[in-house]
Amino acid sequence: MTSYKELGLVNSKELFDKAIKGGYAIPAFNFNNMEQMQAIIQACVETHSPVILQVSSGARKYANQTILRYMAQGAVEYAKELGYSVPIVLHLDHGDTFELCKSCIEYGFSSVMIDGSSHSYNENVELTAKVVEYAHKYDVTVEGELGVLAGVEDEVQAEHHTYTQPEEVEDFVSKTGVDSLAISIGTSHGANKFKPEQCTRDANGVLVPPPLRFDILEKIEKRIPGFPIVLHGSSSVPQDQVAIINKYGGCMKDAIGIPEEQLRRAASSAVCKINIDSDGRIAMTAAVREVLATKPAEFDPRKYLGPARDNLKTLYIHKIINVLGSVNKG
Repeated sequence: MTSYKELGLVNSKELFDKAIKGGYAIPAFNFNNMEQMQAIIQACVETHSPVILQVSSGARKYANQTILRYMAQGAVEYAKELGYSVPIVLHLDHGDTFELCKSCIEYGFSSVMIDGSSHSYNENVELTAKVVEYAHKYDVTVEGELGVLAGVEDEVQAEHHTYTQPEEVEDFVSKTGVDSLAISIGTSHGANKFKPEQCTRDANGVLVPPPLRFDILEKIEKRIPGFPIVLHGSSSVPQDQVAIINKYGGCMKDAIGIPEEQLRRAASSAVCKINIDSDGRIAMTAAVREVLATKPAEFDPRKYLGPARDNLKTLYIHKIINVLGSVNKG
């Protein structure tokens, strides 16, 4: 077994405590390759922001569990080399079994999510409590989930969303002992978060998605004051990057995300972790497509993955400063 402390990582507890008091959210950026990791660490070092490196079950299979462990350790050392040791969490995103969470803890993860939202309430409580009991033996923090997010992301998918029921949160937190709680208030996974018929159009004809259910968030905050809340499916799907993808041969139709001003409002509340994955994929794909389309003779992967990394870094710096508010909190 490898302890995350041996790798130079931290768990999320202290970071969340500071974020709630400071009115900002910790960026939780998904990664599964070197360029993504480099972009994340560069952006966070330049902005002095703490960060949660997120790995989905699918990403773990893609990259290999052993390689990921050393990549996380490398991220810690890379930040030092760049001149600023930001706090780094290695987190399992959407773990769906006790065995997967246990394996990640044994491979050096400092935080895990157990997503029992597809089960009945009682089964969710039982599964989450089992993971918490094991994780806390090793000082690993645990995120649970109440409510279901619609959409598709890696191996997580649901046709419809179910809003979190505020009356359940106290009982769930008390019975499970989780350190943070992912809730459903209208965000969703993927790049097509809403159907056009769910949206309205502004004066310029641009689709405007339905607003997040801040009324539910406020009720939850009243029931578990000061408790760390997490938002999944919080990519904004930047339309300038979507346009580049479509310009150079892509086909992203009706791609709609969560408005950044709504995420900033959420970050100023008890929401202290905001997950961003699709935006990063879009930014990298836009850069890769542009290079391959404008330089068709290019075959060196560094020549298109390098610009993809740079574009991702620019996006994440913007998110840290203008959306999450975690700049200079590291």
